Amino acid sequence: MATILFYVILGIIILDFLFERWLDYLNLSYLKPELPPELKGIYDHDKYKKSQQYLKANSRFSMISATFSFVLIMLMLTCHGFAWVNEFVQHLSANNYVRTLLFFGILGLGADFLSLPFQLYNVFVIEEKFGFNKTGISTFITDKIKTWFMGGIIGGGILLFLQWAQAAGGSVFWLLAFGGVGIFTIFMAMFYTSLIVPLFNKLTPLEEGELKKAIETMAEKAGFKLADIFVMDGSKRSTKANAYFSGLGPKKKIILYDTLIDELSTEEVVAVLAHEIGHYRNNHIYKGLALSLIQLFIMIFLLSKALALPAFSQALGASQMNFYMGLLAFALLYTPVSFVLDIFMNLFSRKHEYQADAYATSQGLGKSLINALIRLSVSSLSNLQPHPFYRFFHYSHPTLLQRKQAIEKQIS
Repeated sequence: MATILFYVILGIIILDFLFERWLDYLNLSYLKPELPPELKGIYDHDKYKKSQQYLKANSRFSMISATFSFVLIMLMLTCHGFAWVNEFVQHLSANNYVRTLLFFGILGLGADFLSLPFQLYNVFVIEEKFGFNKTGISTFITDKIKTWFMGGIIGGGILLFLQWAQAAGGSVFWLLAFGGVGIFTIFMAMFYTSLIVPLFNKLTPLEEGELKKAIETMAEKAGFKLADIFVMDGSKRSTKANAYFSGLGPKKKIILYDTLIDELSTEEVVAVLAHEIGHYRNNHIYKGLALSLIQLFIMIFLLSKALALPAFSQALGASQMNFYMGLLAFALLYTPVSFVLDIFMNLFSRKHEYQADAYATSQGLGKSLINALIRLSVSSLSNLQPHPFYRFFHYSHPTLLQRKQAIEKQIS
């Protein structure tokens, strides 16, 4: 059975790589050299040409980096690289929990170091060339160190908890693991902005003025309780803009990127936030969290079955069953399940975006929302006409043209 699982893993990785490259090809071939009539008034000719160049540059880069990752994991599988790392950590420690941390630490850091040239090229060449990058080398290095630290603390903690749950839970491992990771997921949804974001970005209260008053007036009109309004220094890394709400419960925090405030008018910012309020009014946050927990339940239930089978560890070259080799084999085999679940998550997400747009439009902010979406899409050189297949599999939001059409239909 271990041999069969090994070839199934190889097949999944190969099919996934080929399918993703086919989608990239379709998306690139769908580009039109001339400005389509439906984009007139949104993109001018020069900006449209630049957006296509940006897409092509990212697609070529994605092809090269994905091919590198594909070759790397194929070599690790066919040349028994994972088995070698397994033997190496067994010589370093006799403690199974320490072995788990060492195993995934070596693989994680090794993969990150090998991909470092691609990360640098993406930030300091592609994003720099198209005017998006604001990341300095010192910020890049400190971000990297902080990411390693957070990955070690959070990722390592979850790994050790799962390993303990398997050893202590026996037949109810899946229930114990789901409960613990589920509680952590809810905790992070509640406190991510308070605990994690300040490690990477500075949050400052929005100063008194026209924008703050307009936001508070809109929130009060919508019956939406706000705890705080913060401005995040997104411009320290990129010119791209964003905004989001944070937290669960009766009061929420608004986080505005400073680039969003610079890019949009007061009414356009208010329209974007009305869209976010629409998500809360339609309970999208709780629905999304529930869907994530359902996905988590499915994954952990299947994991409990996989870890009980020695063949999962042996498929990657282990001589005997152990937690971390079984977990890695399961993660590789879980790809098709994750692929199907992601399709449904994207379908729900796109539906929710339409509903949030409809809420903002019902507040009399439809035209301002369209203007905001156009400004943000054009400034980020978005591809407004992706191939339908690519959009179906990868887009969590409808395209600008789809959203614009739906809003205009509601206004009329």
